[in-house]
Amino acid sequence: MKRPVPEESASALIGEKIKALGDWRGRTLAQIRALIRQADPEVVEELKWRKPSNPAGVPVWSHNRIICTGETYKNHVRLTFAKGASLKDPKGLFNAGLEGNVWRAIVIHEGDKIDAAALKDLIRAAVALSLEGKSQPKPRRAK
Repeated sequence: MKRPVPEESASALIGEKIKALGDWRGRTLAQIRALIRQADPEVVEELKWRKPSNPAGVPVWSHNRIICTGETYKNHVRLTFAKGASLKDPKGLFNAGLEGNVWRAIVIHEGDKIDAAALKDLIRAAVALSLEGKSQPKPRRAK
């Protein structure tokens, strides 16, 4: 069984991943990371889903539950919100996964501008949603 990477190690590894990218994707992921931390100073950084095809893993930001993940691809950066379908998106940041019932994503291409205020509002809403479920007991199955 794989053990999770401790938070301080995960933060350092995410920083290394950003630095290793060395291009617009790294700068974009760094900007997103900074906005997430500004929106929720208590956010926990994790690395998940490390495997031979992706040894660096996927940066994950959590507060009680997963809020969002930050993935980098050849031509875009993807910020996926675990419960995005339950969030109001008045600025229309979500542009992927719109047909799904649970997650939503923001796909950012080189040269795209990030609406910092709108993204921070979305992060805060995701944190609030995550915390709503914190005190609710899991429903029991009927026997």
